[in-house]
Amino acid sequence: MARHQVFAMKFAKVYPLYIKKAEAKNRTKKEVDQVICWLTGYDQAGLKQQIEQENDFETFFAQAPAMNPNRSLIKGVVCGVRIEEIKDPLMKKLRYLDKLIDELAKGKTMEKILRTKEESDAKGKREKGK
Repeated sequence: MARHQVFAMKFAKVYPLYIKKAEAKNRTKKEVDQVICWLTGYDQAGLKQQIEQENDFETFFAQAPAMNPNRSLIKGVVCGVRIEEIKDPLMKKLRYLDKLIDELAKGKTMEKILRTKEESDAKGKREKGK
């Protein structure tokens, strides 16, 4: 099976676009970094190293210290595709990141974006009440 071209894109080339998208909606680089680190397990130094090494997305995700177990709570459509239906594990990770950046730019609270336990518990209670 042919690999998607996006996997070969350098994370360092896309990262400034994530920041630009967030800042255009009055969000910050710090929030972009927080979202990326939440998803991947990188700390600030590790994220900086990935950018300096100009690793591609495939390497970026392969070297991620620990993908967040709550990433499965990220649902919805990105680039016209429902995240829950993506079969390729690497593409799914990439779309998780895209979705988080989209939510940041749309003004969602960090608690909702980061799928905190409190947010998950509140959502579960709302759904039971239906």
